[in-house]
Amino acid sequence: MTQHEQARLKVLNSLLADYMTIDQAATLMGVSTRHTRRLLAAYRKEGAAALAHGNRGRRPSNITSETTRSMVIHLARTRYSVANHMHLSELLREHEGIDIGRTTLRRILVDAGLVSPRRRRSPKHRARRQRMPLEGMLIQIDGSYHRWLGDDGPQFMLLLAVDDATGKVANALFCEYENTRDYFLLMRGLIECYGVPIALYTDRHSVFKHVPGSGAPSAPTQFSRAMDDLGMQMIFALSPQAKGRVERAAGTFQDRLVTELRIAGATTIEEAGVVLKDFLSHFNKRFGVQARESEVAYRPIATGTCLDRVLCFKHSRKVAKDNTVKYRQCTLQLLPGTERPTYAGADVDVLERLDGHLIVEHEGRVIPSQDAPARPNVLRAVNGHSTHTTLERNGLGSRWEAILASLDRERAEESDREVVHRERKKATPSPRKPTPKQIARWEAVHAAKRKGLSIRGITRETGVHRITVKKYLKAESPPMTPSRKKVETT
Repeated sequence: MTQHEQARLKVLNSLLADYMTIDQAATLMGVSTRHTRRLLAAYRKEGAAALAHGNRGRRPSNITSETTRSMVIHLARTRYSVANHMHLSELLREHEGIDIGRTTLRRILVDAGLVSPRRRRSPKHRARRQRMPLEGMLIQIDGSYHRWLGDDGPQFMLLLAVDDATGKVANALFCEYENTRDYFLLMRGLIECYGVPIALYTDRHSVFKHVPGSGAPSAPTQFSRAMDDLGMQMIFALSPQAKGRVERAAGTFQDRLVTELRIAGATTIEEAGVVLKDFLSHFNKRFGVQARESEVAYRPIATGTCLDRVLCFKHSRKVAKDNTVKYRQCTLQLLPGTERPTYAGADVDVLERLDGHLIVEHEGRVIPSQDAPARPNVLRAVNGHSTHTTLERNGLGSRWEAILASLDRERAEESDREVVHRERKKATPSPRKPTPKQIARWEAVHAAKRKGLSIRGITRETGVHRITVKKYLKAESPPMTPSRKKVETT
């Protein structure tokens, strides 16, 4: 009997002994109550044999005979040795009069150790996607990391924004690496020149899409938040082939722009950016196509929208009781306004523009702010008193810069001396040998282990602490405790 049938037998025995009801037995066996009564009646009449399937042990009526199996295997090894399974089934039906399906044929040959001579995966069907009908309806953006200044030059990034309808490069710029700030600059130049597109097609880079860990909630990135404020839909590609226009454009740039930069003699990113502006116009004339519709889908910027306050880094902060907001290493003092005299305890947004300027917003309105005055510990440090906190320069004025610079230099020299002192202590370890007491303990622990005692038994017999016993059991030789004596340095 199978395990499944044995489990049913145990349930039926419990049912006969009145240990459970029909409904409970049906639930345990996974059948209906009506079928449970059938099984119970058959079990009472025939015993355990009633639980076995009625066709068990019978020969199937449609089984392939041994003569046919032997003939098929012989033909597959000799006459039709190069035919695949599907072709072989057709050849056997046409020339040998053996009508056998491909699935049955494959099972027979695999059991005999014969696999198909041509094993291949069916190709995935791909179709070219139609271009968008209007210019500005879909923009594909991506970065290309390459040695743009030649094989001997450094590697840096070229950001591209390609229109899906025309294949023209709407904007491009060079940067050191792929980051949010440079993508903001890319989109700013595109919007100022053409307008706001309807949608963006990107990959799943961390600039565009936040991929949280297990159990963590998903949150928009700074770039996706800005695009949402501008009313642009972001579409994320699942493969590089999906955004083939910008991928092919990057390949063309790697072929042609490198030559143009070498001819122009560009040696820095700034010089390459000047050559890039002239190259874009020639590229669009050479490789751009006409859109199917003459209309343009670019939208003008909404009235009252400031790009500096959209294409920026926005972070939420809570205003302190003294009406200050801290952002990174800067503390801003919020000034009272006509709408609200104090913002203590309010939630505000700190906007860091691309030029580094900070703006504080509350419910869409800009709050006047300035650098907060320095804290007392900073002023005491300026007057010569020692302090352990980092100096803040907010509100000190230019006349204190020399004093603060000298204090920073003194702290840096002191920190360097401490680092050297620590490195010297680490670099002079003193070799030690296990003490006789440690050797005796280690031997006693292992002798108790050979007796078959547990860790608790070894602890009781030897009087060594349980943690030390575990350490000695893992060690192949008597371990030693680290020296607590400080190494003297000169």
